[in-house]
Amino acid sequence: MKVAILGTGKFGRALAIRLLEAGDEVVIGSRDEERAREIAAEHGGRGERNEVAAASGDLIVLAVPAGVAVPTVVALRPVLSAPVLSVAAEIEFAAGTARPPVLPKSVAERISEAVAVPVAAGLHTLAARRLARSRPEEDAFVCGGHHEAKALALELAQRVVGGRALDAGPLQAARALEAMTAVLLNLNRDYKTHTGLRVTGLP
Repeated sequence: MKVAILGTGKFGRALAIRLLEAGDEVVIGSRDEERAREIAAEHGGRGERNEVAAASGDLIVLAVPAGVAVPTVVALRPVLSAPVLSVAAEIEFAAGTARPPVLPKSVAERISEAVAVPVAAGLHTLAARRLARSRPEEDAFVCGGHHEAKALALELAQRVVGGRALDAGPLQAARALEAMTAVLLNLNRDYKTHTGLRVTGLP
């Protein structure tokens, strides 16, 4: 699979490490082309400006912060032709506790409204630090309403976890997946660890 990862933060870098290890072709995108090339050189991928990276993948992983996710895809709309996987989650903090904001739509749903390509959402329960070290023995969740986009996202997810890539339903379920990020952050804080999820009862 040829994957374009837009974003050079911790999660984007960790995902690139795992996909390169799996033998995929990875292009790392950034607004700063030099930054993208520096990060890519560390891991063996290719670095490009966002506009170039977004035009060159079978799947585009939008790994920028949630607050700039929609403006980023709007700016890239003329070059987008492949499905987009949104991994961002909006989180609010009050007295040190994480919580999802009270909004009518998820980040992924707003991205879907802003572009003409299919959008899936997923990987919200994977911690960047654990993902960077190895394939975590956790399940990864993906949701979406477009068969091809969801299939590609599930294929990617299965490459980076030691557990299962699970179909979590339509894109509207992204609200729940994004909210799980806040739950896991609170667990990490209270138990001084890096948590993940496994689903029981599946065949």
